[in-house]
Amino acid sequence: MIGQLYAESLSGAEIDIEYEDGRRRPLDAMRWLEPIDGDDAMLSRCAGPTLDVGSGPGRLTVALTKRGIAALGIDVTPHAVRLTRQAGGLALCLDVFGRVPGAGRWATALLADGNIGIGGDPVALLRRMRELVRPGGEVIAEVAPPGRRSTAERVRLRHGALAGAWFRWASVSASDVPALARTSGFTVTDRREQAGRWFTYLR
Repeated sequence: MIGQLYAESLSGAEIDIEYEDGRRRPLDAMRWLEPIDGDDAMLSRCAGPTLDVGSGPGRLTVALTKRGIAALGIDVTPHAVRLTRQAGGLALCLDVFGRVPGAGRWATALLADGNIGIGGDPVALLRRMRELVRPGGEVIAEVAPPGRRSTAERVRLRHGALAGAWFRWASVSASDVPALARTSGFTVTDRREQAGRWFTYLR
């Protein structure tokens, strides 16, 4: 159901993210179909093979491919993977915690659009990223602004009366990334804001 509702959002359906306390906010997945201001804060750092984790419809994977950078998008939603391939990018329907091609050899891995929240456990995810990038490789994570509270919550997707299964998702403040990085075997080498978005760079 998660994949189905997400796929419908990519086609323009009005899907909400629902929290356990009843809050809702629009998913608006169609915004990921086109370049977004601030993307270059990630793209400009990619000089070698790049893994785009939670790549969605593949705007970053495709942009890197057009720049001549070897890039692979992975996402758990088949429709998103199809959209990436149709746009000219290479993508596979995979879970980041499962088998990933090139593990330990990626120069850069991207956690764009808040995907550091995948699984609701940023430490576990970053430790997995440590296994995927090569020695000296970089993980670029888009995070919440500094000073904002980090959270880990159960959420689900909803379309009217139709709701998907609950799953865990985290939001990480830029202020909390250094501690998470140390716990996960990384060091924060840079932090920047671009076009109202915040990015951290981990090695």
